[in-house]
Amino acid sequence: MRTVTTTIEDWPLKEPFCITGKTFENVDLLVVSVSDGHVEGRGEASGVFYLGETVDQLREQVHSIEAEIENGLGRDRLSQHLPIGGARNAVDCALWDLDARRSGSDVFELASVSSKPVVTANTVGIASTKEMAKQAKSARSTVIKVKLDSEKPVERITAVVEARPDAEVVVDVNGGWTISHLSDLAPKLAVLGVKMIEQPLARGEDDELAEFDSPVPLCADESCLDASELEYAVGRYQMINIKLDKTGGLTEALVLAKRARTLGMQLMVGNMLGTSLAMAPALVVANLCDFVDLDGPLFFANDRSNALHYDSTGAVSGMNAALWGG
Repeated sequence: MRTVTTTIEDWPLKEPFCITGKTFENVDLLVVSVSDGHVEGRGEASGVFYLGETVDQLREQVHSIEAEIENGLGRDRLSQHLPIGGARNAVDCALWDLDARRSGSDVFELASVSSKPVVTANTVGIASTKEMAKQAKSARSTVIKVKLDSEKPVERITAVVEARPDAEVVVDVNGGWTISHLSDLAPKLAVLGVKMIEQPLARGEDDELAEFDSPVPLCADESCLDASELEYAVGRYQMINIKLDKTGGLTEALVLAKRARTLGMQLMVGNMLGTSLAMAPALVVANLCDFVDLDGPLFFANDRSNALHYDSTGAVSGMNAALWGG
């Protein structure tokens, strides 16, 4: 018989982090532990804030299927018991961790994914143009992801590019533009060398992208939660941002990655802010992606014990059994 433990943790950020429509000062996280009496697996989730998820709701969802988990519910049947979202992600990742420890294999072997060096983007939050240039200049990585809204986007990107001419720059709008904004701004951002624009229009308001020929590849984040929404994204976007809180865990994330690749789409892996415990399973997906955005732990005042290592180039390393994944 397994035992299930759920814990809600409050993790403060080093400083406020701003995106379109929301400012984070701290992040509440749900940690799920599943033990078989010999080894324990863990998973972490913050939930999908724009779908209204809270960690209290996630915990209740986990409690609703606690008996099934204790009686041996596996990753292959988890989607029949929980919808996509943070609760399923935390349980799914805990079960991957548990299975890896029980089998004596690491999670890369279980997932049939080859492990290779990964470089994550560093994210620049919305602030004054001067402050965003300062953030870019101090960023560790040679890939910089810039959060934008409709205020001074060209001025802000120009400042970032001038501050870091050595870096690849991608843009994340979090649905903050209209099609008029995009039509006007995409050519200008292309001239500035921007490699990708993520979620320019709001979820559910991006039908017009089917007729839009963008000079910069477009990436779906909020508009593609899991594999069931991939068909809608095809023809509107050229890339999918896979986040484990959206897909409901590593299991569905791997399905989404495989299907998107067969359709010729590029891939990105992202995060909803989390510690190294949340980034570790996402690293499996990162090995399948063109762009990686797993800098979540860098925003926190502290990280977990046995944390991942982020070096001065943006490389992520230090995946270890003491953290996650067997």
